[in-house]
Parts: sequence; structure tokens; C-alpha cells
Amino acid sequence: MSDISRPELLERYQRAQAQFTDRVDAVEPGQWDVAVLPGWTAADLVAHVTADQLAVPHLLNGGSVDPRTRTSPEDLLGDDALTAWETAADDALTAWAGEEALAGTVELADGPASAAHHLRAMTADLTVHAWDLAAAVGGDTDLDRELVADALQFAEEHLGEHGVPGLLDPPATVPPGADLLTRLLARYGRRPV
Repeated sequence: MSDISRPELLERYQRAQAQFTDRVDAVEPGQWDVAVLPGWTAADLVAHVTADQLAVPHLLNGGSVDPRTRTSPEDLLGDDALTAWETAADDALTAWAGEEALAGTVELADGPASAAHHLRAMTADLTVHAWDLAAAVGGDTDLDRELVADALQFAEEHLGEHGVPGLLDPPATVPPGADLLTRLLARYGRRPV
């Protein structure tokens, strides 16, 4: 496992889920088709994160999931995106909280990873996507500073200098002395205006 304790990993994940929940709850009915990332609407983004949560119990039970195989936002979110997200998030948190959940490995599309590593990756993903969603719909882009710092540390340790082809743009250049959030967003290839 990482140098972060099991209770800390779970607590950060739960806080990242809550932060994302607040951003989903703030999306107005007419904003679900707003562009969030290239080729993704707000609904697409929430569906992506919901699908990741839905995969957790399967992954922790030895299954494998290809993140490029997704169900449509309509199928994943139905008529109530917030409830769909919250249900998936609760199920994922319950699975991660299992006594041995962080002790093993999970089988991802790019190979096996420690469960603790994957939990940190999911926490970082939730943190960055909370900003993505909020920025797109004019919501609250002020994020939990500890989650931002942890996501930045994770990105610096595990993301390549060229991004992740098909998933993340290469890191953007930031001015000297940039704050943590600006550095995190740049590390994930975001170029906020």
C-alpha cells in the first residue's frame, strides 16, 4: 500500500466523492449538454465517473474492466443523474471499506495495479473532474486543498510527461509560483482560462 494509511485513503476518497456530489447537485437541468471536455458533455462526464464507481465492487472481487467500454449516459444516469451518481458512489465506498479491499490488486485495462494505487487514482480523478464539471457549468471551482495536494502528488509520481494518449493531454506549462490547483489542472493537461 502507499505511505498513506488505510483510514486516510478511505477518508480522502469519501471527501472526493462528496466534493463531486456537490458539483453534480449544482448542475441545472439545462446544463447537462454543456461541453466539459473535448467530446464530453456534463452528462458524459458524470456517466464516466459513475461507471468508474460501479466497477469498483467487480474489480475488488477479481474482475477486470475496460474503461473504454462504457454505457451511454442515458443508461447510466437515467432521469436522475444525482441519484444514479450517489448510489454508485455509496456502493463503491462500501466495497472499498471492506476489510481486505486495499490489500490486493485490481485488473485494469493497462494491467494489474495495487488496489491502494487504484483508490488514489480514483480519488485524484474525482478531484480533477469536480473542477471540470464546476468550471463548465459556472459552479464552485474552489476545491479541497488537501485533495488537490494529494492528487498533484499522485499525478507527479504516476503520470507520464506526455500525458496519457487518448485520455490526458500532456501537462500544460504553468508560471512560477502557481498555486496547487493551477499546477494540478496543468498536470492533467487542463488549460483553464
